[in-house]
Order: sequence, then C-alpha cells, then structure tokens
Amino acid sequence: MRMSVGLGLGVPMDPVGMHLAEDVARLASTAERVGFDGVYVTDHPIPHPTWQKYGGHHTFDPFVLLAFAAAATSTLRVQTHLVVLPYRNPFLTAKAAASLDALSNGRLILGVGTGYMEQEFAALGVPFERRNEIMDEALTAMRLAWTGEPFELEGTGYTVEGNDAYPRPTQRPGPPVWVGGNAKRAIRRAVELGDGWIPFPHRPEEGGAHSSRLANLDELADHISYAREHAERIGRERPLDIVFMPGYLGYLDRRQPGFDEIVENCSRMAELGVTYLMASVGGLDVAAREEALAAYAEAVLPTVRSLSPDIRCNHGPHVQARRDTKGSTEVPSKKWGFMSRRKRAGFSKVKAANSGSVIHP
Repeated sequence: MRMSVGLGLGVPMDPVGMHLAEDVARLASTAERVGFDGVYVTDHPIPHPTWQKYGGHHTFDPFVLLAFAAAATSTLRVQTHLVVLPYRNPFLTAKAAASLDALSNGRLILGVGTGYMEQEFAALGVPFERRNEIMDEALTAMRLAWTGEPFELEGTGYTVEGNDAYPRPTQRPGPPVWVGGNAKRAIRRAVELGDGWIPFPHRPEEGGAHSSRLANLDELADHISYAREHAERIGRERPLDIVFMPGYLGYLDRRQPGFDEIVENCSRMAELGVTYLMASVGGLDVAAREEALAAYAEAVLPTVRSLSPDIRCNHGPHVQARRDTKGSTEVPSKKWGFMSRRKRAGFSKVKAANSGSVIHP
C-alpha cells in the first residue's frame, strides 16, 4: 500500500483571462504525466485586502477550475483544499461536487473546512460564531442529497420536505470527504463524519487567531494519536486518510525546502501514519512550473512510492481503495450520522443520523 502525492494547482489571476484555460490544462496534464496522483485548489470567494497583504491570495471557483483540470486528464484526482462549507447552502455544494464527480468519472476528493476569516464570513452574510454548527449540519445534508432519494431535513436557513437531487456522484455513496482543521473538535469531526483528516502547518504567533498550532512533526504525531484514540473510543472501523505537506517547514518559514528535506519528511510522515502528501511546486510562469514539476517528481516520487504508511488503529488510505461506482444508495449510518444538539427533523424516506454524536465544542 503506497502513499499518494497531490499537487497544488494554481494559475495566475490574470484579469484579462487570456490563456488561463490552456494553463490549467497544461499543468494538470503535466502533473498526471510525471506521476502525481492529484491536484488541489483552495477556496476564497471574497478575501479581505489585509489577508492578501500578508500572503493571502485570490482563487478561481474551485469546482470550475477542477472541472478544467479533470477535462484535460484521465486518471488524475481533483481535490478541493478546502471548500469552506459554511459559505454556501449545502445543497449547492452537494450539487457542484456531485456534478464534478460524475463528469470526471469518480475522481473528486472533497476537502472541507469551517473557515477562519471573519471578514470573508461577514462579506458573505454568514455568522462566523455559528460556523461549527453550520459545518456539521452541512456534512449530513450533502450525504443525504447524494443518495438521490427524497428526504426531509431542517437546518440553518433551509427546510427540505421530500426533495431529491441528481446527478448522484459516480463514487458511492459519495466522494471521499476530507475534513480540515487542527483543533480537537475538527479531529473528532473528521473521525466521526469524514473519510480523511487534513491538518495544517501553523504557528499562532504568526497570526491566525482561529487556527490551532501545528508546527512540527512531534505535534503532528500527538494529533494523530488523538485521532486514533477517538476512533477507538467510538468504534470506528473504516479507514481514515491523513494528509500533510512534506514541505511544511518551508511553508511556515516562507521558503522553498530542498528535495532532501522533503524526502526525509515523507519517510517520517509515513511512519506516523500519513497516507497522502500535498506538494507545493512554484514557478514564475507555466513553463517554469512544468520544469519544477518534473524535477520534483524525479527527486521525490520514487522514495514516496516505496513507502508504506503505518495505518494501525483503523487508519488507511480511503483514496487508494477501488472506488465503488456500482450505484449503492448508502446514507449516513446510525454510527456515523450527525444530528445537532438541537432537535432536527426526522427523515421519512431516508433514515439518517442519530442524536448521539460525540462532537463537542
């Protein structure tokens, strides 16, 4: 069982827009050709200039950009990193995800998060202080929509009374959902409701009051231990992907790490149980990025392919498993379903959730 490596897919935000579609196709095709398993993009609909001043960035709509990448490739996985679920009605997100998964023949990995930028929440009219509750509701709402069956559900800002949604995702019962965040609540959410967990390198002293610290591999090991303990506590039997950046110190120090450092980190991360690596490869233009991709692949991927992650205690790579595209109509089971502590409506045609979720603030 080998590790997988995804690549960040970014294109310049040229206001004229000339050649951008071609750039996406070239980068995605090159990533696939040289051996990367997937590409990923971020989600910032309307960031504040203050955040941009300190390293923030604009993005394309992640589903639109990934659709272009999927159309230019045949096996490359396409990953959102991360879609901020509270920003959107969950059924719009579910529709976009199902459409992309169907049109890409089951290649979507849906990375999701609660978000952390208060000014972006304000611009979108979403209460920042309720982002965790909205996030948890959305995870159940999307899975119900993906069944293709009529269901009933009441959530923040919506009421469903027998509606259904098509197309269904090609992957059944839906695309793998990877939950991001460093806080213990985020880890519990990933273990209880997700197929994977995405922690982020972060030093609180450098800003980001709403993100928890994770600045070295010892701290990552502690977080993974907590995830394993929680999985055992609730009786989780399904595998859980764990995702991290092999160049995390370069990310924190705002530098490009050398290949020797990256390879060493990959080996250590495999020992900890990381199953999927997110690479960051830069370049001033598309041609330079293509060259950087080829160099990264030659220097790093052979070592990564030889590694076997330590997947003890119910951890293993969901994304490595053969995708079920047979049309199963599974919905969140009693063990894994979520219901808010406030009473939620029952389901008439699709049974979901129990009220015994152990996600706590």
